Amino acid sequence: AQLSDEGGVDPTFGTVTWRTLVSGDRDPSSGLVAGVAQFGPGGTLNPHRHAPPEIYFGLSGDGIVTIDGVPHAIAPGVAVYLPGESEHGVVAGPQGLSFFYTFPVDRFDQVDYRFAAQALPAATG
Repeated sequence: AQLSDEGGVDPTFGTVTWRTLVSGDRDPSSGLVAGVAQFGPGGTLNPHRHAPPEIYFGLSGDGIVTIDGVPHAIAPGVAVYLPGESEHGVVAGPQGLSFFYTFPVDRFDQVDYRFAAQALPAATG
């Protein structure tokens, strides 16, 4: 509760905020990064990829995690495995969503988020 929210201001990411709980650049840890992601009702984490695999574990609310085009429900007590380099994104349900996440890296800044290209407007003729 004493950690500041991160995110929520860059539309590239969507509307998600997060709190990094474990990261080698902030505490004496190595080998994993962990935190909690939070979404308001209908909140989003836009489709993206990164090299390390990731795990989400639902804490509250519900939503859909889409992995390589396949939707997966997430809710309290549900774990979702995200393979490295899979394209994935999240849409929270009407009550919002919160999940624990972890990566097998030393520091959060080692996760290179690569967001899907935005759809281009249709050509007019």
